[in-house]
Amino acid sequence: MIGVSDLRYSYPDGRTALAGIDLEVGAGERVALLGPNGAGKTTLLLAVCGLLRGAVVGDVELTGACGLVFQDPDDQLFMPTVAQDVAFGPRNQGLGEAAVARRVAAALEAVRMSFASDRTPHTLSLGERRRAAIATVLAMTPDVLVLDEPGANLDPRARRELLAVLAGCRETLLVATHDLPFAAELCERTVVLADGRIAADGPTRDVLADAATLARYDLGLPAGFDLLRIERLGPAGARPA
Repeated sequence: MIGVSDLRYSYPDGRTALAGIDLEVGAGERVALLGPNGAGKTTLLLAVCGLLRGAVVGDVELTGACGLVFQDPDDQLFMPTVAQDVAFGPRNQGLGEAAVARRVAAALEAVRMSFASDRTPHTLSLGERRRAAIATVLAMTPDVLVLDEPGANLDPRARRELLAVLAGCRETLLVATHDLPFAAELCERTVVLADGRIAADGPTRDVLADAATLARYDLGLPAGFDLLRIERLGPAGARPA
């Protein structure tokens, strides 16, 4: 689904963001992207979605369409109502109004936000705005859903709701996050970036159990967190039996 080969990118100021990334993500995988600030996580997400400007060295192959959900939902919500925000993409694809309405209804139901269809986005909580932003991307029917820090600054309830929504997605997921328990609950695979390179790649439980690797790259699990007791969320947010 995603194939990245020797990907390199430097910003105009000369700072190297990606220094030779090789990464393959299969259809239906949920992959967490971890790393300290400045590791290159957001740059890699932008590259996967074809949104980097300037000289990109290397190859990015993507099977199907990619949808990016920004870290700040207010960057993605700008219409008078949630429904109009969700309809914006399908309308610009040239779909008829009946098809647009079906896309909007399906996307809002998928993120459990049907109740907010006629609400103004700024009246929603942060967690609700995050889910509405995801709906604007799902309405475009992407094959790959790319999310930048989706759980940032959410309270525990909003975090649980978001996890359940993402667990119900059938799209391939690539999720950049600093929330290691979030990664453990959602993603079966974890990739650690550092200085624009892949420092670790493997099953999430194995990567997060490697205390030396976590410490080396300024990552850490919360005190008292029991990785062995984490059950990854299954389809529709249900925990496996």
